[in-house]
Amino acid sequence: MQVVSGAIGHEKVHFEAPEAVRLKNETAYFFQWFNAHHDMDPVIKAGIAHFWFVTLHPFEDGNGRIARAIADCALARADKSPQRFYSMSARIEQERKAYYAILEITQKGSLDITHWLEWFLECLERAIDGADGLLASVLRKAYIWNRANRYSLNERQRAVLNRLLDNFSGKLTSSKYAKLAKCSADTALRDIRELIEFGILRQNPGGGRSTSYDVAEPEPDTE
Repeated sequence: MQVVSGAIGHEKVHFEAPEAVRLKNETAYFFQWFNAHHDMDPVIKAGIAHFWFVTLHPFEDGNGRIARAIADCALARADKSPQRFYSMSARIEQERKAYYAILEITQKGSLDITHWLEWFLECLERAIDGADGLLASVLRKAYIWNRANRYSLNERQRAVLNRLLDNFSGKLTSSKYAKLAKCSADTALRDIRELIEFGILRQNPGGGRSTSYDVAEPEPDTE
């Protein structure tokens, strides 16, 4: 089994899996090792397991996805918790170009997989950091909606607030509010003033035509 790219006659072999006659025993040995108890650091084991399985390459397609699932399984065992807020599989998918590059370099090299493990651990760190950011965003939205739900917001206010919490670009002005809510400028200004009074929006420094507004951010150690 070969992983090949390029036009016919100009193919490039990126990787060649073990011969089929060896595959059954090699795969059985891998799972025996994976399911056995080791004194090895479980995170290192996850990195080795991923590389080992994807190098065995037992299937025509889907080996990478299965290898990522195996790594996630090993990491879940390491966490000793049914709840995980990060996904190594998703992070590797985001970094596919670097992932395939380090795989190819390592698989064509010696039996030393140190550089692969370094990349795997760094990728795991980025996955955890990314999850921290995502979790912070979710908690921020939950806090703001919890505050907003204390008041009888109209449909326009709810729709605009939802947009503001969903990667809104730039600053909110009364004219932008009117466009988003499909209402008059006077109605937009009344809605905004109410949201400021409720503590959901805040006015930015400046005034006149440049007056803009942002979501009032949660304060530390409150509610």
